[in-house]
Amino acid sequence: MRVCVLFEDVGSATVCKDLASGLAEGIQTQGHDVEVVDIKRDSGKIISYFDYIALGTSATTFWGGKIPSKISDFLKQSGTVSGKRSFAFISKKGIRQGKTLQTLMRVMESQGMYLTFSDILTNRNYAKEIGKRLVIT
Repeated sequence: MRVCVLFEDVGSATVCKDLASGLAEGIQTQGHDVEVVDIKRDSGKIISYFDYIALGTSATTFWGGKIPSKISDFLKQSGTVSGKRSFAFISKKGIRQGKTLQTLMRVMESQGMYLTFSDILTNRNYAKEIGKRLVIT
């Protein structure tokens, strides 16, 4: 299957890029074709042809609960994502991480995406292990 791992880092941080790369490595061990896409750099990219979409970000503030607005804009302009099976993840940054994950999931579901799993990823190795065990159907 074709899998897209989308991510957006907040500011100049590279935490989500590292997590997305680890997740992609884990998914590749299952035999899937994986492409990692940076939302900031690849705005306007069409992702309709992917079978599964993983999307991750960090909270925009230390207090959490808010995610970058570019995520919603990207999903609206990226083709048909409604009905796509997906995975939501955030980096372990700040406090109220559950609230931040909930906000990301709400944005994804508002675009019609079908969430199969969500998690708070702590580091690259953990992301790789999640990728190995992620059920992609």
